[in-house]
Amino acid sequence: MNRLNQLLTFHEEDPNDSFVRFALASEFVKLKRWDDALAAFKELHAHDPSYVGLYYHFGKLLHRMGRSEEARNVYREGIEVATRITDFHARSELQSALLEMEIEADD
Repeated sequence: MNRLNQLLTFHEEDPNDSFVRFALASEFVKLKRWDDALAAFKELHAHDPSYVGLYYHFGKLLHRMGRSEEARNVYREGIEVATRITDFHARSELQSALLEMEIEADD
């Protein structure tokens, strides 16, 4: 059984497991299945908006898809979540990603 099928099985067994949802979205990114990855990140976001690990990768995917304003909003929301839960490492990564986008937009 390949990794995607394993993750789909895990998700069927426990659809509330945020880590499995995140791993599934990440696997779709790895497979360049952008629409599936986007749907999986959106589902995770709706299910568990406090899962801070999703924001960086969700934002990167949106940026890659040319949806820059949505990516900025995801990064900003992630910064707020990371601040609230005092995850300073995640907050720093999100701030850096947002800053990179802002610099890129100014070029």
